[in-house]
Amino acid sequence: MTTTRRTQQERRAQAEAALLNAAAELVVEHGVRSLTLARVGERAGYSRGIVTHHFGSKQALLERLARSTQAGFVPGLADLPPGLDRLLRLIDGYVGALGDAGMMHRAFLLLWAEAATASDLAPIFRERDEAFRSDLRDDVAAAITDGDVRPDTEPDDVAVAVVGQLRGIGLQRLLDPHAVDTARLRHTVTDHWRQALRVP
Repeated sequence: MTTTRRTQQERRAQAEAALLNAAAELVVEHGVRSLTLARVGERAGYSRGIVTHHFGSKQALLERLARSTQAGFVPGLADLPPGLDRLLRLIDGYVGALGDAGMMHRAFLLLWAEAATASDLAPIFRERDEAFRSDLRDDVAAAITDGDVRPDTEPDDVAVAVVGQLRGIGLQRLLDPHAVDTARLRHTVTDHWRQALRVP
């Protein structure tokens, strides 16, 4: 029986994934203030030196964690052109995904909430929120151009409102999972935005 040796790149990717998962677990279990490079390494089964080698600092680890926890939350949107259809699919998919949010997504929401009072997190999540709002603005602007959304709609306002609503639902789901029926709510929220935005 032959075994295939992993390349250095594969080993590095596996170690980084394990470290990020360990960091997410620690955030969910104990909060971001308890996060240290040593604890992340211990949780993942590596030395602190490996964590430092991969990320350099706690700040860099948090930045990488913020990006990786947000990536791919709603799959299948990358190939869709900007517009009302993509916007509504994102809203529907986001609320639906909250019903089965894994460790990484729970960590993202907790980090996002804590960013309001943590100076090391605030710049990271301002950038993440702006990237999210930018995508939403593009969808609304394209939908206006396509004639699918009322021309008096302000893309910036819609983007702020959608991000606030989605993140707020996510936090409520974290605090009291039984109080938020995401299977039903995804349709309610999506229909709300469809009715609010589309041309009569």
